Amino acid sequence: MTSIASVYVPPRARTGRAYSQADLDSLDRLARLLDGQWRIPGTSIRFGLDAMVGLVPGIGDAATGVVSTYIVYRAWRMGVPLGLLALMAVNIGLDTVLGSIPVAGSVFDVFFRANQRNMWLLRRHFARNASGL
Repeated sequence: MTSIASVYVPPRARTGRAYSQADLDSLDRLARLLDGQWRIPGTSIRFGLDAMVGLVPGIGDAATGVVSTYIVYRAWRMGVPLGLLALMAVNIGLDTVLGSIPVAGSVFDVFFRANQRNMWLLRRHFARNASGL
C-alpha cells in the first residue's frame, strides 16, 4: 500500500475531524473482505464475499452493493470531491448490475473488484493532496 501522511485534514471535511491512516486501513479491510479475502488454491485468483453472496439470487448483489456504498459514504464524509464520488458510485453500480447476472456475474465480481478499485482511487486522491499536487 502507498503510504500517505498519518493525518490528512481535507479542506471541506464534513465532520470537522481529521482522518488518520487507521481510518483508510479500516476501509481497506472492508474492501478486501468484499473483493479479495480468499485465494483459489493453486492460482493467484482472489475472491471475497461479493462474489460468494452474489450467488444468492435476487438479494445477494443488492446486499453487497449496499455494503459497498458505505465506502463511498465514508469518502463523502472525508470531503472527497463529487467527481471522484461519482466515479466510485459508477464502479459500485457496474458491480451491482453486472454482478446480478447468474453465475457469470460472480465471475465478473472476482475480476472487477469495485471496492478495491474504489479504495485505490481514494488513496490516490489523498496521496495527491498530501503532496500538494
